[in-house]
Amino acid sequence: MTSISPTATSPACAAEFALSARLGGWLFRNRGFLPVPFIVVPFIWHGTMAAASWAFGALFVAFGESVRLWGVAAAGPETRRRSRKVTRLVTYGPFAWMRNPLYFGNFFIWTGFSVIAGLQWFLPIAVAVFALEYSPIVRFEEAVLESTFGDEYLRYKARTSRWFPVAPAREPAGTLCWRTAWKSERSTLIQFAVLAGILAFVQITH
Repeated sequence: MTSISPTATSPACAAEFALSARLGGWLFRNRGFLPVPFIVVPFIWHGTMAAASWAFGALFVAFGESVRLWGVAAAGPETRRRSRKVTRLVTYGPFAWMRNPLYFGNFFIWTGFSVIAGLQWFLPIAVAVFALEYSPIVRFEEAVLESTFGDEYLRYKARTSRWFPVAPAREPAGTLCWRTAWKSERSTLIQFAVLAGILAFVQITH
């Protein structure tokens, strides 16, 4: 099974009315602002940016964006939605390994920029901030998916890890559209290039 479409109108289930899910819904609609703490901190506190920090940080960013591209190649435009409406449940590609591959990738990307900036002390704080931001979002998304896909989603949820990749017993087949993924991620990649350029400028001028 590659993806499942809802067969009927999906009223909200009880889980959607939980406080954490309602907070997550607000954060989900405004998640474009979530990376702000990870962007602002390097420009307030200047760390020591050495060749090693650039190398390790770049590896983190590259790994995180690779996971994101894989996820977008599987899910397509669903990854850019801001509304509650979901048209299909994707269970193949990275979604067979974990339920939130894009957020998993985001974590590596933004911690990678902290490493590049030479702010290793910020990493434990980054983990805490990430958990505070994304845990409610995941609660909201899980509630919406349960409302929309019912038992089919609950079976997927039971067999698939939320955050950490676990190899599936049998990986479902599905189509990956890499062209769509690159097109969708183009603006994100430009943002990364600009941020890296600014950090390089900060390093040169300090």
